[in-house]
Amino acid sequence: MSPAATAAAARRRRTRVGWNVLGLIVFVLSAFPVYWMLNTAFKPAKDAIDPNPHFFPFPVSLENFRRALNISDFWGPVERSLIVSAGTVLIGAVVGLLAALAISRFAFRGRKLVIVGILMVQMVPLVAMIIPVFLLLNQIHQIDKLSGLVLTYLTFILPFTVWTLRGFLVNIPKELEEAAMVDGCTRTGAFLRVVFPLLAPGLVATSIYGFIQAWNEFLYALLVMSQEHQTATVWLSTFTTQHGTEYAPMMAGSTMMGIPIVVLFLLVQRKMAAGLTAGAVKG
Repeated sequence: MSPAATAAAARRRRTRVGWNVLGLIVFVLSAFPVYWMLNTAFKPAKDAIDPNPHFFPFPVSLENFRRALNISDFWGPVERSLIVSAGTVLIGAVVGLLAALAISRFAFRGRKLVIVGILMVQMVPLVAMIIPVFLLLNQIHQIDKLSGLVLTYLTFILPFTVWTLRGFLVNIPKELEEAAMVDGCTRTGAFLRVVFPLLAPGLVATSIYGFIQAWNEFLYALLVMSQEHQTATVWLSTFTTQHGTEYAPMMAGSTMMGIPIVVLFLLVQRKMAAGLTAGAVKG
């Protein structure tokens, strides 16, 4: 092997090692908060506030989980969060899919204006919409109702759903639908038999994102819902009292709240991975 080729191979190895090290650093920085949550959840409560941190939970204790379940109602907030998140995802997926289909497949007056409007809505901070949303929900008598919370979450999940699904639909060639229609399918039949199976991974990925957003939302749930009808994220705030914050039970509660997301991700991880990469190459 010539000296030039040897030098080039050495540079490629150094570059590969550098990228691997960078990826490892990013992984550690991303995973450490999750590890520390689990570490705190399983360690004795007194160790959670120890100025000398213990990086391994020893001895392992389940007392924090019992404390989290006994401090207040746990299953009620979790059930309400599941209802709100599932309702938001279901409505957002149906409405978002129809809107994305109209924007990507049909030419109509004001189409570009609608696309720009969707982008502008996503740029508005959620905090800026608190007062208008609260006043609107109060006028339609949706304060302290799960349906009102679903409507609130749709204001920021639906624009993202429409924009993302539009990107997936644009990358599906129209010729596939036209060929199916030539073979005798109606426009609806061509969409259901040809386009929808190709769009399914993107729809799953978008729905998972919407579910996570709705499940983790705190500010609007705190504003709209009362103490009796609080969601799981607001329930976590019960560990902060006038006497301080009970960090170990709070981390145990956070761990239990993360289980539905992990289970859902494991069930649809293949579809989600396909959906995240489906738009990478134009068909």
